[in-house]
Amino acid sequence: MKVLALSSSPRKDGNSRMLAESVLAGAAQAGHDVEIVDLSDVVSAPLRDCRVCRNAAGRCSIDDDYEDLLVGKVLPADALVLATPLYWYGISGQLKVFIDRIFCYEAAGYPEHEHVKRRLVNKRLAAVVSSEETYPGSLVGITAHLQELARYLHHDFVGVVQGFGNSRGEVARDPGDPLGKAFDLGVRMFEARATDYRIDTPRPSTVWADAAVGTPD
Repeated sequence: MKVLALSSSPRKDGNSRMLAESVLAGAAQAGHDVEIVDLSDVVSAPLRDCRVCRNAAGRCSIDDDYEDLLVGKVLPADALVLATPLYWYGISGQLKVFIDRIFCYEAAGYPEHEHVKRRLVNKRLAAVVSSEETYPGSLVGITAHLQELARYLHHDFVGVVQGFGNSRGEVARDPGDPLGKAFDLGVRMFEARATDYRIDTPRPSTVWADAAVGTPD
């Protein structure tokens, strides 16, 4: 299986990229093919008005490598890892632009839009986020955004790993071991989900298998 990580930080040796690399290391250990792409090398401009931006052939007129990334790497991938720093309690601008510009290729004006829609769905989706702020609620916006993206694209949302740090490489000193958690996420990329709790989930009488039965002391 192919696991593709999209690193969206403009700082290529930053903390979110380290987290993405850890996910890929775990996926590689599990026998999967892995690749990482820095969006700053590929995406040069935000989405424009496709009604006036498309060229005569129906393709995007923005002169960058976005189409090669989407069609050549994202569509064939079985799992996507979105790596972003926490910017104003949301994803980075680079990642937002990547997501926004998908529209140009799944809309009817693009010659191969049906192919894009067929190949864009039913993937595994995970995210890694680096942030200076350690407040647990800081991740709520990103998690909600990506869960809705996964729902819309019929993806299985695997989960989010957050690591705390500011200076380059500082995430490795996070006592919560986010790099280890990211590695484990990569190992379980095609098994895990953010939650497996469904209406038909077996419901034992205890949450923990070895929990003692009785009244509290």
